Amino acid sequence: MLSEKEKLETLTRLGIDLNQVQDLDLLMERILTEARRFVNADAGSIYIRSRNQLHFSYTQNDTLQQRLCPGEKLIYSTFSIPVDKKSIAGYAAATGELLNLPDVYRIDPALPYGFSDRFDRASHYHTGSMLTIPLKNSKGDVLGVLQILNAQNESGMIVPFSPENEKIMMLFASIASVALERAQMTRDMILRTIRMAEMRDPKETGAHVNRVGGYAVELYEKWAYRHGYSRQEVDSNRDILRMAAMLHDVGKVGISDTILKKPARFTPEEYEIMKQHTVLGSKLFEGSRSDFDEAAADVALNHHERWDGKGYPGYVDPFTGKAIPEYAGEDGKPRGKKGEEIPIFGRIVALADVFDALSSARVYKEAWTEDRVLETIRNDSGSHFDPELVEIFFSSLDIMRSIQQRYADSDA
Repeated sequence: MLSEKEKLETLTRLGIDLNQVQDLDLLMERILTEARRFVNADAGSIYIRSRNQLHFSYTQNDTLQQRLCPGEKLIYSTFSIPVDKKSIAGYAAATGELLNLPDVYRIDPALPYGFSDRFDRASHYHTGSMLTIPLKNSKGDVLGVLQILNAQNESGMIVPFSPENEKIMMLFASIASVALERAQMTRDMILRTIRMAEMRDPKETGAHVNRVGGYAVELYEKWAYRHGYSRQEVDSNRDILRMAAMLHDVGKVGISDTILKKPARFTPEEYEIMKQHTVLGSKLFEGSRSDFDEAAADVALNHHERWDGKGYPGYVDPFTGKAIPEYAGEDGKPRGKKGEEIPIFGRIVALADVFDALSSARVYKEAWTEDRVLETIRNDSGSHFDPELVEIFFSSLDIMRSIQQRYADSDA
């Protein structure tokens, strides 16, 4: 449990730390982790506001987490509630007021809001104290709601949140809201770029790229811990990878509509042109002024390489698209990268992209059944995909399914 002095010292660093997290989903995870640590809370959730709805976007629960096997993650359903005074979170969003409830099962019936025990009954959890804080931007607009559950004393007993908790969390919320608004702007800019690509290629939807980004982060996290990466390295790289993965096919904006929107199979010549979207995407991040630029260029260029070396574009100069001489065959064509020659981010997004493409319905095909998709991935281990990543993928199937549900096509 942090002392008041430690809390104030931490707050002075928090604004800088949170603003270094670029991705919206990963920022919500960090905000919730830090908020719970400040007030020693067992659980918490974040709702993001979209017009007159609050979307349940992220949750943590130490009690439920302890029931899982090591390495497993909580799987939770996403849902929306209206911004009105009937629910606790809705009331905080509608009024902009903080709510500190000592016991949610003893709310005065005269109050307009109430507590739904549906989650408690389903999970065999007991919610006691609850602190609900609106997240406001500099204009006073509510961006979302931070809800912290079950404050604990030094003995681990559930206690009400104190007035001091209220004060520190109001200050915390103001700092977190600045980072949240910036991360939302970053996500919006990425999705606008994706929508530009979607105008050219209907496969590139916001839901598709959000799913690919989500799958990629889960695969990377498990892979990185296996390979001895530190928590700090993993957090930094997850943030970069998620955004880079979302932009994996952005180079398609440079491909002719005649090819992109062709309703039939490509000719060999058209397929060669189509392959150039990898090089075009990489060139968009020319200069590598940041770790993100470098990662996005790597992903765009390498996500169609194959573990067996039969992918594309192979060893090419990303600025010219031509084969690097020392890696060119007798025909002058570039040799494909194989195995660990392919950067890890490229190997990860290759698997994430194919899984989503096969699992999703498109104007030209029906979605494959999950059994067929999984059989294909299993059979392509060691040929198309890195075998270690396939193993990690199958160990994370429940999380992959939850990401599919969270970013369903209807939510694009």
